[in-house]
Order: sequence, then C-alpha cells, then structure tokens
Amino acid sequence: MSEDKTIRIMIVDDHTVVRSGLGAVLQAEDGMELVAEAENGEEAVRACERTRPDVILMDLLMPKMDGVTAAGIIHEKWPDVRIIALTSFKEKEYVEGVLKAGATGYLLKNVSADELVATVRRAMEGQPSLSPEAAQVLIQHVNEPEKPKTEMTGRELEILGKMVEGKSNQEIADAMFVSQSTVKFHVSNILSKLGVSSRTEAVALALKQKLVE
Repeated sequence: MSEDKTIRIMIVDDHTVVRSGLGAVLQAEDGMELVAEAENGEEAVRACERTRPDVILMDLLMPKMDGVTAAGIIHEKWPDVRIIALTSFKEKEYVEGVLKAGATGYLLKNVSADELVATVRRAMEGQPSLSPEAAQVLIQHVNEPEKPKTEMTGRELEILGKMVEGKSNQEIADAMFVSQSTVKFHVSNILSKLGVSSRTEAVALALKQKLVE
C-alpha cells in the first residue's frame, strides 16, 4: 500500500455510541476516512455496495443479519474488502465462523486505540491479526483430543441417520412404524450418549465422527 493512500473504513455495529467512538478514534488518524456506518448486517451489505470501503470493522451479534453472515456475503462479492471482526465475544464458534467467512482479523472491543489503528493498517497490507484471546481459543481447539466415537444401538444409529437427513420426530416415527414418543425416547438417549444438548449438535457430531453413512 502506498503511504499516501487514504484507508476508507466502514463501521458496522448496532450501538450508536460504539460507532461514534470508533469513528472518532479512526478519523483522528492521518490517512483514514470513515465512509460508511451500518447498524446490522443487511445495512452493511448495502453500504458496501454503495461505498466499497477498504476495511470494515464488523460487530458479530446484531439484529436482522449477524456479522458472520454479512462477512461471508461481502467477502464473496467483494473479496478485496478487508473485514476485521470487532466484538465482545471470544468463543470458538464466533472466532472460527467469521474467519471462515473471510475476515482477516479478530479483535475484542477492549482493544486499545493504538492496536485498533495498527490492525487496520495491517489489514490493508494483507496481514491477519488476532487478539491474544482469539488466538488462544484457536490453539486450544487444535490441541483438543477428538471425542471418541460413542457406542450406540442399531436402532439409535438408524434414528440418528434419519436425523442427519433432516427428518422430524413424526417423520421418523412414520418411517419406522413406531410411536412418536418412542422416537423422542431414542433421540434423548442419542443426545445424552453424544454429550450434546440439541439435534443440530448431534447431527454435526455424527457427520464429523462419521457415525452414520
């Protein structure tokens, strides 16, 4: 990046005070210009189409469309736009989700003004930036031993297979000629054996561990 190029920035956050504070910090820097603001992901996509910023500071939890979804859409349509997640959350699903969606950086909102500015400049140079907390989350995830495959009965595996196909309890009951309460009982056992709390998690784990064909 040439030294005299102005970095055009968009801030996406559902809190007006946050946008105002970030904007004040960035516009006080030489070579940075705030060209757009948005309070949710839908607005961010539309504003990106109008203004084509160089860098977007993207909150993750917002109404109408979250930051991960918006980042994915923007990255697909305008891959040259640099996206930096700026959030209060450091959970693995948020970190992994937005990085997979195309973000080049992940910062927590307690970041210093100097580090925020430095991250924007690094993003323009194509350099990724992770907060220490986000980096630690990813390192821990990589080092986690994979959960062992869980022993399930043939009937449970059959029902799990139908869950993976997206069938409801009633549809499973009809296909297997059993009552819906029987299916609920088996589903409850499946969730317990897999150590998960929802059907979505069960399906994801079943696919990851190849428990069903």
